[in-house]
Amino acid sequence: MHHLSEQELIRRQKLDELQKLGIEPYPSELFDVNFYAQEIHDNYHPELNNFQEVRLAGRLMSVRVKGKASFAELQDASGRIQLYINRDEICPGEDKELYNTVFKKLLDLGDFIAVEGHVFKTMVGETSVHVTSFKLLSKALRPLPVVKERVDEATGEKITYDAFTDPEQRYRQRYVDLVVNPHVRDAFVKRTLLVQAMRNYLNDKGYLEVETPILQPLYGGAAARPFKTHHNTLDMTLYLRIANELYLKRLIVGGFDGVYEFSKDFRNEGMSRFHNPEFTQMELYVAYKDYYWMMDLVEEMVERVALVLHGQTEVKVGENIINFQRPWKRFTMAEAIEHYTGFNIEGKSEDELRAAAKDLKVGLDPSMGKAKIIDEIFGEHVEPKLIQPTFITDYPVEMSPLAKKHRSKPGLVERFEAICNGKEICNAFSELNDPIDQRKRFEDQLELGKRGDTEAMVLDEDFLRALEYGMPPTAGLGIGIDRLSMIMTNSHSIQDVLFFPQMKPEKAETLTEKSEKPVE
Repeated sequence: MHHLSEQELIRRQKLDELQKLGIEPYPSELFDVNFYAQEIHDNYHPELNNFQEVRLAGRLMSVRVKGKASFAELQDASGRIQLYINRDEICPGEDKELYNTVFKKLLDLGDFIAVEGHVFKTMVGETSVHVTSFKLLSKALRPLPVVKERVDEATGEKITYDAFTDPEQRYRQRYVDLVVNPHVRDAFVKRTLLVQAMRNYLNDKGYLEVETPILQPLYGGAAARPFKTHHNTLDMTLYLRIANELYLKRLIVGGFDGVYEFSKDFRNEGMSRFHNPEFTQMELYVAYKDYYWMMDLVEEMVERVALVLHGQTEVKVGENIINFQRPWKRFTMAEAIEHYTGFNIEGKSEDELRAAAKDLKVGLDPSMGKAKIIDEIFGEHVEPKLIQPTFITDYPVEMSPLAKKHRSKPGLVERFEAICNGKEICNAFSELNDPIDQRKRFEDQLELGKRGDTEAMVLDEDFLRALEYGMPPTAGLGIGIDRLSMIMTNSHSIQDVLFFPQMKPEKAETLTEKSEKPVE
């Protein structure tokens, strides 16, 4: 057990005293909440005399004792509301212990309580609950960090200090972050609404939501390093999926016309404010369609998401206003690179591309083939400049082992990515359904792997067998839910839209000391 701070010892002593008084600090009985704080603030009108029997539950966030009466603040899932507690109403008889001892001395900030009473407005016009009874629901044994404010007498400005703002602490202790920084909740509510809006859109189109394996005997569907594990009973290596593409395509082979999945994917790669090793993608595959059709769907779906979340197509992201209104700008990859660098990549050899990359000060390593070099040039000089949603189309064949060869442009494939705020938010193809071409592309990837490319794809014989049974022309899409959530919630980092992002192991002492600056 960790070393207990003075505050934690005091709280445990209070716990013992409550039990000696016959008060259970963690009772089991149901408490039926009938209203929430925000609901009362929004709808209470003194002239209507409404909210005369309210039952609320939440955390005690502040207490101001004024002799026989006290004001306190209760925080529930919707927000905060003031409580007015009068000793003689809480304790109508001779015994005033519930107020004098339990409320004033044995409750702490952060404790969960239940209250009953009626709503009124105080002399200064603050909507409050006049409490007629209260009950302890759960004793908090660690003090919450308390944000303190004071007014600078010289300027009249509010100064905040001891705020719980250190990003590492906030991500590591999200449960504390959500309590003391309630505005954080908004990004996560919007994220859920975003997923629901996409799901509703796809269901309205008649596509089927499905589930495919997370543990896979072969990883595939993307260029990435996998996490590896071992199944003891089968005595075989398994991989956490890097994508679910190859399984969803098997379902198209099996006769479904449209399937999608919100999938947890895992990539054993570097971490940054745009990358977490565990992330969420929505992948969609629709038979008898192509990538032009899929571009229209993406525009319509993301525009719909913006309208659901913001009531308009314009979204503020950092210093920029991003407008998701259709239609979006479209460039081929060659056009985009030429537009932003002046260099035309079409028809160039690997040596010519290397020379151009050197001139453009793009770092390369010897394992990179033509596709990787083009990708590096694009990532360095084009992608960061694409702020408004833009489709980049028609990628070199070497960059896209699962995409269909372009119908009219040799050496290219029918692929697009949507770039927004300088980052890719989705990737889509006219899917490769020629099994002979697909086998050759997998073999080319094996060669890249031999050159040292750790992200090269592996050859999946079962997937090739599925294609040999015949897959109809199909459009496929992968859209990054975390990246899209960052944009739609104006979040600087992917960690701000993940409840529990991956973190380095915590040092033992930080588990005890670092998180607490209480004020009691």
